[in-house]
Amino acid sequence: MILDIVIVILFISLFIAFLLFFISMFFDSVIPFMFWGAFYAETEDKKIEKMIEFANIKPGEKAVDLGAGDGRIVIALAKKGIEAHGYEINPILVAKAKDKIEKAGLKGKAFMHWGNFWKKDISGFDIIIIFGISFIMKKLGKKLKKEAKDGSKIISNYF
Repeated sequence: MILDIVIVILFISLFIAFLLFFISMFFDSVIPFMFWGAFYAETEDKKIEKMIEFANIKPGEKAVDLGAGDGRIVIALAKKGIEAHGYEINPILVAKAKDKIEKAGLKGKAFMHWGNFWKKDISGFDIIIIFGISFIMKKLGKKLKKEAKDGSKIISNYF
């Protein structure tokens, strides 16, 4: 009797875990942003190209994408020959980005970090890219004034 109850509880737990995994893998933006930061919205390739152009990349620079999502911008920056980092709070998107980095052959040039960018020091970066959601901009401005080094290039993307 007890063994039957344990098996049923285990089955239900595994079913719920699988269901949550399935939802998060195929519907990234369905995960409520209050759990894992802002909603995920994929940046169009044309916008990525424009941001790279605005960055006016110089050899030896280091770039960071704050809220890097699936790592597309990090990969595009690394393909230009510079070291590029991305911070993302959603572990599923970080895993996808790391897979894309490996498939693109950019290990050692492109790096994805699972974590909250508000808690990360960004003073070592020359190029800072952010998806500019209006409700974070005031707080982000304070962080940038405090941490960004003189001459940093800050590029904000929005829909």
